Amino acid sequence: MDADPYAALLSGHDPDRTCLLLEDGRTWTYGDLTRRAGELAVALGRCGVGAGSRVVVQVEKSADAVALYLACLRSGAVYVPLNTASTASEVAGFVADADPDLYVGRPGGADPGGVRVETLGTHGDGTLAAHAGPGSVPVITRDPDDWAAMLYTSGTTGRAKGAMLSCGNLVSNARALVRAWRFEPDDVLVHVLPVFHVHGLFVALHCALAVGAAVRLHARFDVDAVLADLGRSTVLMGVPTHYHRLLAHPGLDAAACAGMRLFTSGSAPLPAHEHEAFAKRTGHRIVERYGMTETMILTSNPYDGDRVPGTVGFPLEGVELRVVDDLGTPVAPGGTGSVEVRGPGVFLGYWGRPDATAGATRPDGYFVTGDVGHLDPDGRLTLAGRAGDLIISGGYNVYPKEVELVLDQAPGVDESAVIGLPDPDLGEVVVAVVIADGALDEGAVLGACEALARYKRPRRLVVVDELPRNAMGKVQKAVLREQLA
Repeated sequence: MDADPYAALLSGHDPDRTCLLLEDGRTWTYGDLTRRAGELAVALGRCGVGAGSRVVVQVEKSADAVALYLACLRSGAVYVPLNTASTASEVAGFVADADPDLYVGRPGGADPGGVRVETLGTHGDGTLAAHAGPGSVPVITRDPDDWAAMLYTSGTTGRAKGAMLSCGNLVSNARALVRAWRFEPDDVLVHVLPVFHVHGLFVALHCALAVGAAVRLHARFDVDAVLADLGRSTVLMGVPTHYHRLLAHPGLDAAACAGMRLFTSGSAPLPAHEHEAFAKRTGHRIVERYGMTETMILTSNPYDGDRVPGTVGFPLEGVELRVVDDLGTPVAPGGTGSVEVRGPGVFLGYWGRPDATAGATRPDGYFVTGDVGHLDPDGRLTLAGRAGDLIISGGYNVYPKEVELVLDQAPGVDESAVIGLPDPDLGEVVVAVVIADGALDEGAVLGACEALARYKRPRRLVVVDELPRNAMGKVQKAVLREQLA
């Protein structure tokens, strides 16, 4: 696979081969996608974009959105996607930080000011498309260390930072995932993820495009539409919320998934009971994996072999992973500590934040993920949560994931999130926030936690209708702490 992401994703495929299957019934071939990417590359050039230019993009998911991403790669520009839910003031902040040459938005969307603004219509009827005309631009050849994309981290612990990803990061991760998950040209991917995030943009799309597979492009997750597509597809990449909704659908069974070969889940922990329920209903065991914006995908449960619920598997090829204590000393297998990684997917650094880059990087090149976990003797990784979510109660460390695993099995609990709240005596107390599945017996739920050491047991139970989540379905515990403080 070429080190240039554009060449790696679109070179060598039969132009008549089906590429994108759209919800309105239209089909794009690989030739169609290549031509559209070329047309939009011309438009970018006419808007002043060249190699090294940053292009901030906030558009709805569509075939043209995919083509625009590839046009940026083709032009050597740096692609900077924004969450479509970001407000006008948030967009203005991102644009001010990224200092781009172009902002591409939605018709009637934000005008962040201080930058050229173009729009992209769902079917190419936006003003950026108006600049696409006769002519062509050559594909800019890229080196592995060249800057290809920048994605802003969620910023839940402070000001959002732009993670700079290189061409080598993108290509090496695509190569590793294609091999790990056995992607072939005959695969058909059900794509239900947003394309402003690593999961949907680089993991899902790259795996399919790199081998010339077909992609069923869903603008959003609709459980009926997705279930209908499973019968004529081979792969679904989702987040736990998607699997929760599928399990709630009476039509989910082995027959509905007869042609499927792979289900993956990421971006947030998948409850073990839902992993088992999905296997019982469909005959398929979901592959859980682990990654970050700054590192791409790091680990995966095996394609062949045990897919253990609650774990995120083994390091991908080229990834070095260790678990260390507070002094940076590796802990013995089974010991809990900080997860650190090194490998070809680790980013270039944070844009304009050398202090933050240095603070997250060890002298020997390991990146400090901010996650806490442990390695089994065979090298399989289990995550216990974010370091910032660690609860220290009476001097004892409480890892929320351990408590959540117990709560999720309790009668009447549909989902749980465990946080620490200030306490004048213990420093912090453990608080369980749960979504109820029908009637809830608080005593029975707290009683289920008696299997845990006393200091780990929740002192308070809060029932809510929903948990605050980010765009990828990850529970925002900082928001919960603010709400319940």
